[in-house]
Amino acid sequence: SNHKKQIHKHKTNKYQEKLFLDDDISIDNISTSYKNSSYNTTSFNNEKQFHKHKTNEYQEKSFLNNDISIDNNISTSYKNSSYNITSSNHNKEQPLYDIFEENFQISGDKDHEHISEFTMVGLPARGKTYVAQKVCRYLQWLSVSTKVFNVGNYRRKLHGAHQMHSFFDPHNTEGEFARKEAAFEALKDMIKWFLEEDGTVAIFDATNSTRERRSMIIDHCKKHDIQVMFIESICQDESLILQNIMDVKLSSPDYKDMDPEQAAEDFRARISHYEEVYEAVNETPSEKDYTYIKLINVGSQVMINMIQGYLQSRIVYYLMNLHILPRSIFFCRHGESVYNLEGKIGGDANLSPRGRKYALALPELIKANLGDQPLTVWTSTLKRTIETAKHLQYPKLQWKALDELDAGVCDGMTYEEIEAKYPDDFFNRDEDKFNYRYRGGESYRDVVYRLEPVIMELERQQNILIIGHQAILRCIYAYFQKLSQDDLPYIKIPLHTVIKLTPKAYTCHEDRYKIDIDAVDTHRPKPKRPTDVSN
Repeated sequence: SNHKKQIHKHKTNKYQEKLFLDDDISIDNISTSYKNSSYNTTSFNNEKQFHKHKTNEYQEKSFLNNDISIDNNISTSYKNSSYNITSSNHNKEQPLYDIFEENFQISGDKDHEHISEFTMVGLPARGKTYVAQKVCRYLQWLSVSTKVFNVGNYRRKLHGAHQMHSFFDPHNTEGEFARKEAAFEALKDMIKWFLEEDGTVAIFDATNSTRERRSMIIDHCKKHDIQVMFIESICQDESLILQNIMDVKLSSPDYKDMDPEQAAEDFRARISHYEEVYEAVNETPSEKDYTYIKLINVGSQVMINMIQGYLQSRIVYYLMNLHILPRSIFFCRHGESVYNLEGKIGGDANLSPRGRKYALALPELIKANLGDQPLTVWTSTLKRTIETAKHLQYPKLQWKALDELDAGVCDGMTYEEIEAKYPDDFFNRDEDKFNYRYRGGESYRDVVYRLEPVIMELERQQNILIIGHQAILRCIYAYFQKLSQDDLPYIKIPLHTVIKLTPKAYTCHEDRYKIDIDAVDTHRPKPKRPTDVSN
């Protein structure tokens, strides 16, 4: 229908550029030394210094000149069989990479102008996989097709998980062969994913600790016009390294059912093997033109080189906001409002009597779970969230970006009234709730892009309590819990319930606390459509 066509107009180039270049996140009227449309090597101690190196020019080079997806026809020749070579029978005089090249047969014909590969670099226990997963989650939340290719998983699949530190000794020829085989398998799958599954961003997660390995990645990506950016994680803080070993590495499949002390000793020996051959990015002139970012001690200092285009700039900015300090993110909806009782959506209603009781009870619950730790409270600019935060004795900040999804012409109506007055719109929203945009209002997709500055700030902060609205909190919750666009609009965020998220290395631990004050249930489950039956 015509209405349905209007719903998806936000997928046009103009709309995407508007979302990604919102005034809240753009940097204007800045002059800087700019070379070949790329940043020169520069070191920054914080994100404010980094702002000064952005220009209007990079905004015009948005990677969304076309649609995110790539639709051209694909012709691919791919050897599905594994390598028919083993470490015991290959020619010892022939370089290992040459051997694998003979089996690397992938070809395709497709527009690669806007596809990118981010290659992790760093010694073990430096947070590479943490960074890779964070970047993947961020881009997927923004509707960018993204996938992580973890070479460690390929190595475990090909050669088993329980490999002791001698397997990683650079003087162990068989171990070296096996590890390079795993890297080539991951690289083949990555390029195949670009060609056959319309991938946009791949993250190649491994140590990639030598110039030889990085050169091999560059060479293969160039053949398919894939832009490469290296993300090197350097950690000189022994306490951070030890924390990463204890929190993450000892629970990996490599050390399952092993004594923790023995596992820690073996992993330190593995690190020593990598240190023996480690070559940092751009230590030699051969890598001076590589695009890269170096994160030192989890972002306390950042160095960038030859950053090109909008996507890489956004990732640099995102990475500069990350930290690994322990923290909790609390969020809850405002107390029950008068509109909630009447079944109306949107508006700027006051709290109901039960909503005011919830506002009085909220400080005690927060205090019980936070103790004397500092906290900042964020609310929207609407009355019902501000009233809910009234009795909280913490610093408060109002965000316009946290205002509820704009229902346009349907603002202040019940769902029954919307169904009667706008039946096509009511049907279309149930068909595709994430992309449906109210007439004169917003869609969930719009809200996700509106919330990007909020997510950036959340990543920088420590303990935060967000008092918000159902649609807004669904979008934020989906970011931290890595939920799909199909699931996002139906996440249960009940009234008078506080959700506590505690970010971990690769996940978020969740606790929910229900305050014993009744409230209406505003959740609408995903509609079930009858299955078509062919006679």
